[in-house]
Amino acid sequence: MAPDQELMSSLTKTRVVPVVVAGGAQQGLDLAAALVRGNLPVAELTLRVPGAVEAMSAIAEHFPDVLLGAGTVVRPDQVDEVVEAGARFIVSPGLSAAVVERAREREVPIIPGVATPSDIMLALELGLGTVKLFPAGTLGGAPTVKALSAPFPGLSFLPTGGVSAANMGDYLALDAVVAVGGSWMVDRALIQGERWDEIAERSREAVAVAARLTTGSEAGR
Repeated sequence: MAPDQELMSSLTKTRVVPVVVAGGAQQGLDLAAALVRGNLPVAELTLRVPGAVEAMSAIAEHFPDVLLGAGTVVRPDQVDEVVEAGARFIVSPGLSAAVVERAREREVPIIPGVATPSDIMLALELGLGTVKLFPAGTLGGAPTVKALSAPFPGLSFLPTGGVSAANMGDYLALDAVVAVGGSWMVDRALIQGERWDEIAERSREAVAVAARLTTGSEAGR
């Protein structure tokens, strides 16, 4: 299975991608262990704090079954850095042709951020099939995803930014949404406070809610 197909297959199973701000090997390992206990073995570690790459390397080495992604990748050289650290997919806040091309060279899937129809058209020109609506909440939420998906059939969305346990169902009910990205289960305060059990519990709840919503939407079709 091609890397892009493998990623989409994995995301359609969990329907939720924790967006993590963590730094250092130990924090990365503790976070990964909590996500695994919470039945949510996937994470997008953002390059927002020192030590994020070290956290990725530790997770990749000790938790190879965790689907590890790198977020906030904005330069081609960062693509090299995170791939070498073990990232299996890349997420960007915006759309950079140079970053997309470097990801292609490194044979790693990339999901760039989009906010307008013009962004989406550029993504399609670059041969991408999945984009991240960001910041989804500020841009209008699920109704915006629905509106943008209409003229671009076949395109998949990963809404991120303002997604919560309370509104994730609005997004997951849409056929164009492969998964949602959010930080409520891995809140920075929880990580800083080493509240790993709470992270595991919130992750379990997120997976359970996503499963119920997915089953319900499929039954209604």
